[in-house]
Amino acid sequence: MNVSDKKRNAATASLEFIKPGTSLGVGTGSTVNFLIELLPQVRDKIDSIVSSSKASTALLEDLGFRVSTLNEVGDIDLYIDGADESNKRLQLIKGGGGALTREKVLAAAARRFVCIADDSKLVGMLGAFPLPIEVLPMAQELVSRRILKMRGHPIWREGFVTDNGNHILDVSDLHISNPIEMEARINRIPGVVTVGIFADRPADVLLLGDDDGVREMRV
Repeated sequence: MNVSDKKRNAATASLEFIKPGTSLGVGTGSTVNFLIELLPQVRDKIDSIVSSSKASTALLEDLGFRVSTLNEVGDIDLYIDGADESNKRLQLIKGGGGALTREKVLAAAARRFVCIADDSKLVGMLGAFPLPIEVLPMAQELVSRRILKMRGHPIWREGFVTDNGNHILDVSDLHISNPIEMEARINRIPGVVTVGIFADRPADVLLLGDDDGVREMRV
């Protein structure tokens, strides 16, 4: 089974978590795009919908959904998003699409966070995928120097600006043996907006598309 089919199967499985009257948060990325295509099937169950990016908002509006702001909705019942990596504790690396800050806000506001991915995203230890960090432009070099002291290798995602007007550093070679500690440590660096480690608030459910269908994992 190819990767696209695995992603589509995981997205399809997540529809079961959308109950009547759900306030839904929608993430960003290739797997979520499959979810967005499927959402018209459960339109009557969705009370309100909030998006983590301008790109996802545009796709939702093209399908006739009215996208609300989190300030309008308050806490949301369910947040569905993808991941670049997940460990068995459902701690994640996210931000390959550059929407990590808004994704982290929606995950924090959600009563349940369902992560959808193909089976290649499940890893023993986080960090093989370069860790995205959203930074204020004025602090880019400061943050880079601090990351170098942590023995990470930051690369500016040149030509990319987040929906919040900030820059992204993609950091390779970090040893993320304690994701909660690493998340807090990087977030304390002045100028960091968000680090793409989702460990303090991990996923509640991970739906992994594999060759046999969809595997559901919980902590």
